[in-house]
Amino acid sequence: MKPIAPSDSAALPRVAGLLLAAGGGRRLGGRPKALLEYAGRPLVEHAVRALREAGCGPLHVVLGAAAGTVRERADLDGCVVVDNPDWAGGMGSSLRAGLRSLADTPAQRAGTGAQAVVVALVDQPGIGAGAVARVVHAYRGPSSLAAASYGGRRGHPVLFGADRWTEVAELAGGDQGARDYLKRHQAAITLVECGDIADPADIDTPDDLHLLKAVSEP
Repeated sequence: MKPIAPSDSAALPRVAGLLLAAGGGRRLGGRPKALLEYAGRPLVEHAVRALREAGCGPLHVVLGAAAGTVRERADLDGCVVVDNPDWAGGMGSSLRAGLRSLADTPAQRAGTGAQAVVVALVDQPGIGAGAVARVVHAYRGPSSLAAASYGGRRGHPVLFGADRWTEVAELAGGDQGARDYLKRHQAAITLVECGDIADPADIDTPDDLHLLKAVSEP
């Protein structure tokens, strides 16, 4: 894996944002992660804002558990909302649904759509626009493959050049998401250190809920 300095940049391409927000929070007692409260609003809004402020667009948000309630309570204006009826099967199904939604847009079919996509997870409140922007700046062409790293350890968000979307979707499965794909292509990944501006901790259990308070306070 090849590291990249935060200051490195190239002419910015059109990079879509794909937010995976379908999880049902099984280990949280069935509380959908998208609806967890962050600074008085649903957590999904924070994740969408991070992608938007980093310059990503269009934005596609994959919902699953309590999708109707998320639509009612969260402000997802300007986003393409994708329903994943197979969300209980794991993150892989949401990644496939999101990539399929992106690929099926008229602009993408016409060859004038996004040149890459940044994939983010809804349950990482410590990752904001700064980290997303650094990963966006790692774009180097339609075969780009980049990921945020924290102390040299790969994490999210992850950038996939458009030429990679088909294979990523084919290999996505279960709760692994793109893990198998990334293992196969480890040597091609550009790592973007973000440990100085972001916290990759995710919210899986009630013990993790303190993360919402920690990052919400001034």
